[in-house]
Amino acid sequence: MLKHLKGDIQAVLDRDPAARNALEVILCYPSFKAVRRHRRAHWLWKHNMKLIARIISQRTRKKTGIEIHPGATIGEGFFIDHGMGVVIGETAEIGNNVTIYQDVTLGGTGKDVGKRHPTIGDNVVIGAGAKVLGPFTVGAGAKIGASAVVLKEVPPFSTVVGNPGRIVRQNNQKVVIDLDQVHLPDPVKARILSLTARVDELEKCLGCSGCDKCDSCAMQGECGRSAKEELKNEDL
Repeated sequence: MLKHLKGDIQAVLDRDPAARNALEVILCYPSFKAVRRHRRAHWLWKHNMKLIARIISQRTRKKTGIEIHPGATIGEGFFIDHGMGVVIGETAEIGNNVTIYQDVTLGGTGKDVGKRHPTIGDNVVIGAGAKVLGPFTVGAGAKIGASAVVLKEVPPFSTVVGNPGRIVRQNNQKVVIDLDQVHLPDPVKARILSLTARVDELEKCLGCSGCDKCDSCAMQGECGRSAKEELKNEDL
């Protein structure tokens, strides 16, 4: 448990600009307290003292708002920013240097036994409110957008957004941990803008009675003028 102490403190200092020193992290950060308590509970769980481990886990939930099952495996440099509402299930496995935000759930999808919670690779960032549900792997370096609902495997170095989660970027390999939760692609917005522009072009063309730009128009063959000319030619 002690060998993780320095890494747990450094993870907060590296990824939270509000953290000023190690003493502040130890005294004021509920996520740090929750992770430290979990390491104790996990040791007890592995040594078959499961009731005591669960008691520690539930007391930690009451004090910090963070619920980590003592059976979950957590690697080095794990950081929970804010942390209220975080739930991590029994068979979840979390790699090194993982960052998650408040209200994240690493859960299961039913009453299956055995492995039923996700495996999170190294250097993954999971945005606020995201739900990762099921016994699959989120690959190293992946980023899960805020409020995304992920129900299937995520390849390494991918970005997932939406409900259900969709991969919108892949193989975007970065050496440093990217904590940006704002500048993520929005495929739904992009599609809506594309359709809106298309409708605007069609409305203009439907009212067109012929102009000097028709020959070079991107809507050539699809506008109102072209349709009228086709009908006229058929009559002839």
